[in-house]
Amino acid sequence: MQVLAIDVPELGNRCHLAHDGRTALVVDPPRDLHAVERAAEEAGVVIGAVADTHIHNDYVSGALGLARRHGADYLLCADERVDFERVGVRNGDLVTVGSLEVQVIATPGHTRHHQAFAVCEPAGGHAALFSGGSLLHGTVGRTDLVDDRLTHDLARAQWASARLLADLDPLTTLHPTHGFGSFCAATSASVSPAVATLADQLSTNPVLITPRERFVTELVAGFGPVPDYYQHMAPLNRAGVGRALPRSARAVTAEDVTDAVLGGAWVVDLRTRATYAEGHVAGSVNVEYGTQFATYVGWLVPWHDDIVLLTDSPALLEPALRDLANIGIDGVGTHVLARDEHLPATYRRTDWDGFRAADPTIIRVVVDVRQQDEWLEGHLPSAIHVAVQDVESRAATLPPGELWVHCRSGYRAGIAASLLHRLGRSVVHVDDTWDRVGELAIPTTQIAA
Repeated sequence: MQVLAIDVPELGNRCHLAHDGRTALVVDPPRDLHAVERAAEEAGVVIGAVADTHIHNDYVSGALGLARRHGADYLLCADERVDFERVGVRNGDLVTVGSLEVQVIATPGHTRHHQAFAVCEPAGGHAALFSGGSLLHGTVGRTDLVDDRLTHDLARAQWASARLLADLDPLTTLHPTHGFGSFCAATSASVSPAVATLADQLSTNPVLITPRERFVTELVAGFGPVPDYYQHMAPLNRAGVGRALPRSARAVTAEDVTDAVLGGAWVVDLRTRATYAEGHVAGSVNVEYGTQFATYVGWLVPWHDDIVLLTDSPALLEPALRDLANIGIDGVGTHVLARDEHLPATYRRTDWDGFRAADPTIIRVVVDVRQQDEWLEGHLPSAIHVAVQDVESRAATLPPGELWVHCRSGYRAGIAASLLHRLGRSVVHVDDTWDRVGELAIPTTQIAA
C-alpha cells in the first residue's frame, strides 16, 4: 500500500490517496479535482472509492463529483442527512477497495457523525489511519463549528475518539485532513515527520496526556474566531454542490468596475499590497493573491454579495477563481487592469524603521489587526486592537488621526489598510514582520494570562 498526500495549502488541508498499485481510495478531496486526478494518473491507478470523514465546515467537498466522474463509490456516514445517494457506512464496517481493506471507525467530536478510516492490506504491513478532523498532529479538530450548544459535549467526544484511535497499533501511520492552516484545527498543529505514526502522538498530543475535563476546558478556551463563510459550507455539502462545475466568471469593463463600486459591490484587487498602495481603484479592497486569499475574501465579503476581481496579471485569475470556488464562491466578475489605466487612490507604506523614525508630534493611531491570541502575547503599548475581520464594523469607533496599521507579516495589515482607506481614513500600512519590533527594541507590553 502507498499513501500519497495531496496538499491543499489554499484551504490549509490535505487530501489523501491510498492505493495498492491498481486501485485507489481518495479521502477528503477538495472541489477542485485536478491535483487528485493527476496524482492518480501519475500513480497509474484507477479511483475505486472516495470517502469523506465528515461533512466539511471549511470547504466544498469534491468527493461526490469525483466519485461520479470515475464511477466510484462515495463513502459517507450513514447517519448524515444529505440530498444525494451515497454508500452509507457505520462504525465497524469493512469496505474493500481493490486489495485494500477499509475499516470504518466512528470518531465523533469534530462533528457529530465524524468517522476515521483505517486502511491496510490483508497480506500484512502496518495500517494507515485517515483521521480527518479527529486526531491531528499535536492537536485535534475544533468542536465548536456545528452548534455552540454542542461544543463541550463534542469536546468530550473528541477526547474519547482520539484515545480510541490511539489504541490502534502504534506503528499505524497518521494522516489527518486538518492541521495545516485551516481554522478547523483547535490549535496550530505540530510539524509532522515525513512518516508520522500514532506512536509519535502518545506522549506529546494534549488530548492523549490530559484528563478529560481539564482537556475540554483548555480546548474550548483556546478556540479562536471562525471565518464567516464556514457557516455556509455544511449546507452546501449536504446539498452536494461539489458535484457540479462552478459557474463561470464574467469579464467586465472598467466602466463596469466603477458601477460596481458605486453599487456597493466588493471590488477585490489581487495585486501585491505594495503595488496596490501605489495606485488603485478608489473604493476597492486589496486581498493580495496567495494561499490565504480565499479565506479572507470569504471571511470579509458578506455571503451572496457581488464580487469583482481586479488584477494586472491575467495568469492570477485562474487560481484565484479556483480557490474561491473551493469555498463555494463562483460566477464573479473579473477585470484585467490596462497598463495605462488611471488608478488615482494611494496611501503610504513603511516598515518598523519608518515607524520608529516618524515625527513624534503627529497624531498617530496604531491599529493592530492580528488575532486575539497574538495580541495577548505582546503588542505596542499605544496600539488599539481590532482583528482584521472586525475592521470594517469597528472602523467608526477608531479615534481621529492617521491610522498606522500593522499585523505579523504585513499581509493582513494590507487588507485592513485598504478597508480603512475605502472608508475615507488616512492610513499608513506598516508592511513589516512583527519580529522586527524586537530587533529594533521597540517597546511592547503583554497582557498576563
